[in-house]
Amino acid sequence: MAAPVRTLCCSVLRHSSRQFSTTCGVQAGEKWRKEHGLSRSGTEYGPLTDLPDWSFADGRLAPPMKGQLRRKQEREVLARRIVMLNSEVDRGMEAWSEKQEEAKRMEEHKKSLLLKPKGKLLMKKQSKS
Repeated sequence: MAAPVRTLCCSVLRHSSRQFSTTCGVQAGEKWRKEHGLSRSGTEYGPLTDLPDWSFADGRLAPPMKGQLRRKQEREVLARRIVMLNSEVDRGMEAWSEKQEEAKRMEEHKKSLLLKPKGKLLMKKQSKS
């Protein structure tokens, strides 16, 4: 008897004028939040996520929850990585500028080793400058 009910249910859904959406509900408003500089889902960061849910009656803060500790650790790891990558970029820029200066010095040294003009060529060069 279960088979006819199942068939009836499926046939009713097929012939129904109502459409069912299969998109993820988390995406609702994601574009708007990104355009306004907010997190994608509203639960990634912010006061509702980062602040404690409760506090003691005498004003002491509640101990941090596991999720808060995890997010704090993830942010620290990310901050350390950013600092490390930034220092690598700085070192790379310094090395590049040193290479540029060394190439310039080598070019000037090569020019200083070239033969100098003498006689009439020297006189022409001095009169032009």
